[in-house]
Amino acid sequence: MEVKIASSEAELRKISSVLLQLRSQYDEDSLIDQIRLQQAEGYQIAYVEKDDVVLCVAGFVMCNKLAWQKHIYVDDLVTGAAVRSTGAGKFLMDWLKNHAREHGCQQLHLDSGVQRFAAHKFYLREGFELNSHHFGIPDLNAH
Repeated sequence: MEVKIASSEAELRKISSVLLQLRSQYDEDSLIDQIRLQQAEGYQIAYVEKDDVVLCVAGFVMCNKLAWQKHIYVDDLVTGAAVRSTGAGKFLMDWLKNHAREHGCQQLHLDSGVQRFAAHKFYLREGFELNSHHFGIPDLNAH
């Protein structure tokens, strides 16, 4: 297995089928358009590939906040449905932890939908702590 950072159009198309398993509100073209917008703001996409097959994908940003100092925030993390529980997700998580350390980050953070129980078990095994509730207003025009 190997971790790569997606930047080219071909790489984004290559990872899109896996990322769309998490972000199904997009089609391939709108997903890539959104990724390009976010890349302009520092968003990066790491992916694990084996034998020219994308196994899992992590979209993340590196930033500083008063609460967490320098950290990586993982916006999107998904392992392809057909290859879950094969070690690919752990391989990518280990890479994220090391990448954060190599860049002087003190912490690694992510949010996860409350219904994603299998993902939560994975995150807890990987050393994440459930230490906050995330609140959001999904439609500001309604309030």
